[in-house]
Amino acid sequence: MKLRYLFFIFFSLQGIGSIAAQVVYSLNDCISTGLDRNYSIRIARNNESKSENNYSPGNAGYLPSLDLTGRYNGSYNNITSNLTSGENTVSNGVHNTTGSASVALNWTIFNGFNVTTTYKKLNELKMLGEFNTRLSVESYVSSLISAYYSFIQQEQLVNNQEYAVRLSRERLRIDQERYQLGSSSKLQVLQSRVYLNSDSSNLSRQIESLRATQIQMNELMAVEDLGQEFNLLDTSIFVKADLLYEKLLEDTKAANTSLRIAEENKVISGYDYKIVVSRVYPYLNLSTGYGYTYNTYSATSTKNQATLGMNYGLTLGFNIFDGFNSRREIRNSALDVQNMELKYSEVENSVIADLITIYNGYSNNLQLMKLEEQNLETASENFSIAMERYRLGELSGLDLRDVQKGLLDARESLFTVKYRAKLAEISLMLISGHIMDYYN
Repeated sequence: MKLRYLFFIFFSLQGIGSIAAQVVYSLNDCISTGLDRNYSIRIARNNESKSENNYSPGNAGYLPSLDLTGRYNGSYNNITSNLTSGENTVSNGVHNTTGSASVALNWTIFNGFNVTTTYKKLNELKMLGEFNTRLSVESYVSSLISAYYSFIQQEQLVNNQEYAVRLSRERLRIDQERYQLGSSSKLQVLQSRVYLNSDSSNLSRQIESLRATQIQMNELMAVEDLGQEFNLLDTSIFVKADLLYEKLLEDTKAANTSLRIAEENKVISGYDYKIVVSRVYPYLNLSTGYGYTYNTYSATSTKNQATLGMNYGLTLGFNIFDGFNSRREIRNSALDVQNMELKYSEVENSVIADLITIYNGYSNNLQLMKLEEQNLETASENFSIAMERYRLGELSGLDLRDVQKGLLDARESLFTVKYRAKLAEISLMLISGHIMDYYN
């Protein structure tokens, strides 16, 4: 007995330790973990850093280029010279060398406002990189929040199936007692056992769905152990019922990330047009250098020669004719500007259409929630009455099963409607630029 008691204590402590060690996530924990570890977010941030690195005066062309070069070369020749006097001279093994070092500076002073426009464009590209990262983060957070509440819904459905199993087990107990007392048939017991087995099978499938959602969340958060089991701090779905369309529309026009990206692309296309136009202007380049050259000779009266000095120059140029290519490129660039303006209008219409559609679904689901809550209350009361009548033998097994199924369906319908309303709420927060309000 003592040994059995020790084993009981040991395994009980093991179970308690396992429960204590299991991870419990809040929504904030999930978002924080995902933003730190998710691979797509990290890639988006790296691309944003590249845009920031490209925004520099040197990349725009404001700064000159400075090159340092050094060179050493030589020649080894046999030279035969025929003079006009008729004499011939032969020099074998003539070895001449040249060594040089120089610093050269080149600077574009004016290039038709190309440099200033390019610098402004790089700034817009940097901002575009920030918006692209923001879009990736918002889309990711939206997906993670949806998965979070999907997990809660799956848990609720598991609880609903567990409730179904408990009801079927209680019914089987009642039928077995009746059979033993002789007031019920063996057929009724067997039918109750079939119902219990069916509900147990449905519970097993629902647990499998819950586990799949858990793995999906682990993948989204990029945790090391994708099979890690965890619990959520929240166990129910709360839906905001105070979202107003007029306010959402105003915020969408001001803060929707897709609209901001379309707006940035429109600005960038304007700068591209100015860069193309700058080619019709003249250009002015400055070049200067400082160098040292040392030559050695083996077959002349000069043994060696050293040169030290600088050079400079200004180049003014203007393209007179390039086969009408500049005119063609300017026209095409103007069409690109128009296309970006049309694209912005297209994105704006699409975003507003999505807002209207999602808000209609949101409003409809809020109304359905009230109806489903009333329906669940009625189904619960109906089941209580039916169960009491079944205990008294006044209700058949098939009728009780129908009432039980009505209760379970009502519970499941309420869970489903709440989840759909929450998804609509998440989508509205995303489209209006408020998705990060969930993260605090």
